[in-house]
Amino acid sequence: GILAVSYGFTWWQAMLISMLTVTSAGQFAGIQTMVHPGQYLAMLISQLTINIRYSMMSVSLSQKLDKHFGNAARWILGFFMTDEIFAVAAAEKEVSRPFFSGLAVLPWIGWTLGTLTGSLVGGILPQRLMNALCLALYGMFIAIVVPVAKKESPVLIVVILAMVFSSLFTWVPGLNTVSSGIAVSLCAILAAAVGADIEAVAVLVGDMAHALCLVDVPEPAHVVQDHMGGDGSVGGLAAEVALVVGGHV
Repeated sequence: GILAVSYGFTWWQAMLISMLTVTSAGQFAGIQTMVHPGQYLAMLISQLTINIRYSMMSVSLSQKLDKHFGNAARWILGFFMTDEIFAVAAAEKEVSRPFFSGLAVLPWIGWTLGTLTGSLVGGILPQRLMNALCLALYGMFIAIVVPVAKKESPVLIVVILAMVFSSLFTWVPGLNTVSSGIAVSLCAILAAAVGADIEAVAVLVGDMAHALCLVDVPEPAHVVQDHMGGDGSVGGLAAEVALVVGGHV
């Protein structure tokens, strides 16, 4: 809410964005694209890149839904899918409709009220304090990225690559003229593609070693984990790193 108001949005516009777009990184990239009218294609590409992981999470979680979880409820409650909600629901052996309804709707209400509060307070607080509070978003992204990067070397490589690509789009002449939405998408796609290639090579080497009985290697079924849910999508993680590093993104 504070960030949206600082970009010139009204309190009700900020709240409406928060209600209809349940994605923190997507909102952050979206409002910065919205302040430059006409960049609809850039917004579409950036939102698809950042949020495609939620489709993967939904497919994964659909395997745990009970028989009373109908198609209509899946469509409605799928709107509320986030990293945190997926992480909690995935820990359950079976997910019922009442359980997921409470798990999804309550955070959505809190998110909306938080945005409303921030947008209203943002018009009262001094500009210096508002700028300081906006840094909390970067801190949240760093808190999400660093723990996984410390455990998974492929993710660490994706993080470093996303930082490098985002820095290039921020400071290199010519590249810094690329719109923020396109820049985020390119950073995420390039970093995720390289990370996937590295993982594929690691799996191939593991297969060969296992086949040749050179080492006792467990079955290489591991894939690069998403930062909260383990759904295998590194694009969203790379996009969030790009958001942290890119000053204009």
